[in-house]
Amino acid sequence: MSRPQGGRIQVPDDLREILLEFTISYLLEQPGDVINYAVEFFTRLQNNRTTTIVRGPSAGTPDESIISDEEEPPVARFNNRRKSVFAETYDPEEDDSDEGAPAVFPKSDAQRARLAEAVRGILLFRSLDAQQMQQVLDAMFEKRSEPGEYVIRQGDDGDNFYVIENGVFDVLVTGDDGVEKVVHTYEGSGSFGELALMYNMPRAASVRAQSPGALWAMDRHTFRRILLKSAFKKRKLYEELLDKVPMLKALQSYERANLADALLPRTLIDGELIIRQGDTADGMYFVEDGSISIRIARDDGNEHEIKRLGKGDYFGELALVTHKPRAASAYAIGPTKVAFLDVETFERLLGPCMEIMKRNIDDYEEQLVKLFGDKSNLTDVR
Repeated sequence: MSRPQGGRIQVPDDLREILLEFTISYLLEQPGDVINYAVEFFTRLQNNRTTTIVRGPSAGTPDESIISDEEEPPVARFNNRRKSVFAETYDPEEDDSDEGAPAVFPKSDAQRARLAEAVRGILLFRSLDAQQMQQVLDAMFEKRSEPGEYVIRQGDDGDNFYVIENGVFDVLVTGDDGVEKVVHTYEGSGSFGELALMYNMPRAASVRAQSPGALWAMDRHTFRRILLKSAFKKRKLYEELLDKVPMLKALQSYERANLADALLPRTLIDGELIIRQGDTADGMYFVEDGSISIRIARDDGNEHEIKRLGKGDYFGELALVTHKPRAASAYAIGPTKVAFLDVETFERLLGPCMEIMKRNIDDYEEQLVKLFGDKSNLTDVR
């Protein structure tokens, strides 16, 4: 391939759009294995390239007429869709506004509870942590409707996602014969239009108020900003944490970035048990903030602390290296935050560090010998 004058390569718009869609889809769904997810995503995209999905008046529910099937990859849901909003530029690194906080629209506790319940089962919201969900609920604004008023119209560009507070709303689909038919009716609750949070695409159905009603709405720009900026901040936070772990010096910078994306946050209370002696290892932990007490039970049943860990330390990895049950327990000391790495991701991402972790086994055994005076029954201290 010839290089343009000046040494710069222009990224084609189609390539940019597809990669952006894949990236956001990955961030939304947060699968365990990025490689397997990528293979599945692009295979489905290829298989559905020429598929046209027809939405007709036979749709039995609004999920079939307004909301696309979850099994289909986002880029393949509509063959004739408009340009993805992922191509609308938003760079979280350049957004240095205070927390990127959207406007907060007041709601009662009861309203917030109903909103949270309404969006809980929607795919796009499943990956949000508690803080992100609160930002989403804060950012939803109220919209009133009158009988006969169209909230959305089939064929219009999607802009907002809606949650019904009260009122009756009909879902209508216009068929090839030009006749508009009611395919579903919401009575006092429900949600619709979440594809607008991902795509600037024509609506697949209309929604019309049958009675006076109230809805809560959220625009796609606010949703993307909350999601992308939170994901960006999480990566930066974990990259800084991982940079302080000596064991990870063997990783390349891109490998540490992949590791940061794979970590899952957990908040612990004082005295909370994190891993139990004798359990099967399911992953390892990095201490984000607070303290961890590593304890081992003696024959008399009493637990003895063998180590105290702090910010930047890690634990639980040796049981993964030795493939043996946990040989010690770990407890949170005071309010503590940790980041969890599951066993499959551990094996995939931390191969270059395996020898370093194996060498650590000898150090832990020496500590136990000093404590108990016997090495005969020792395996992995964590």
